[in-house]
Amino acid sequence: MSQNVVSNQTPPSKAEQRKVLYQLLGRLPDRQRPITVKQISREETDELIIEKLLLDINGQELVPAYFTLPKKAKGKVPVVLFNHSHFGQYAVGKNEFIKGRPEMQNPPYALALARAGYAGLCLDSWGFGERSGRPELEIFKEMLWKGQVMWGMMVYDNLRALDYLETRPEIDNKRIATMGMSMGSTMAWWLAALDERIKVTVDLNCLTDFQALLEDKGLDRHGIYYYVPDLLNHFTTSQINALIAPRPHLGLAGSLDPLTPLKGLHKIDENLKKVYASEGAPQAWQLKIYPVGHLETAEMRQDILAFLKKWL
Repeated sequence: MSQNVVSNQTPPSKAEQRKVLYQLLGRLPDRQRPITVKQISREETDELIIEKLLLDINGQELVPAYFTLPKKAKGKVPVVLFNHSHFGQYAVGKNEFIKGRPEMQNPPYALALARAGYAGLCLDSWGFGERSGRPELEIFKEMLWKGQVMWGMMVYDNLRALDYLETRPEIDNKRIATMGMSMGSTMAWWLAALDERIKVTVDLNCLTDFQALLEDKGLDRHGIYYYVPDLLNHFTTSQINALIAPRPHLGLAGSLDPLTPLKGLHKIDENLKKVYASEGAPQAWQLKIYPVGHLETAEMRQDILAFLKKWL
């Protein structure tokens, strides 16, 4: 066939691309199944209300979570769906949101967000926190046998968390953001790509270009949960993130971070600049690279809160 033949085929719409991306996530529970929630405890400090919840959202395993609210909140408030990181520290999970971790700045994000006027929600992901009874690899293998994808089940829980947030009377449903570090960063951009209810996205230290990671022989740097069957035959990292446009999206990365090869970061940045410009929102995409490794610096924290203040 001549190389000069121009295809008249219409590129797939974002809705069609989202459908394909979601289908790659394996056999998932019904998105319409009822959600039930039990409040385990409620704690108040001078600045913060912390509810510990137990959610039945997937029908297979109960999901512990923290919901937080500024103590002096009046009327409906914006909310941040916070996604915890991995670090091979399975016992931490959602406690990262409330208690922080050494790789992140103080105060922990629950309090930092409350001081900025935001509510927050953070789930224990599969294999973490109060769900850490079984090894990650065992969960992955069992799910694989059942036609499930571990990452898909993790994403599903957080998509249903958005459904739950819409039922909270305190929440302004038109002002929902998502963010996270490391594994939580990847979760943030997947969620925003799949669900337009998320209006602002912040990913910290895991905007990894898949091809650059392959070229860098770096696949072992990410956990087994990260790998979605058949993904590379359909999407690049840039193509998934393009589904977020033109909604505001801040990526933060360390130039010395082995999880995000620098060549790949530049490729994503170049691609998304074009996408956001073509959709009339060139200022809504930002990638900031700092001379650090896999951690959050004080400057990063300042930039994240400023981005949320501007766009959320």
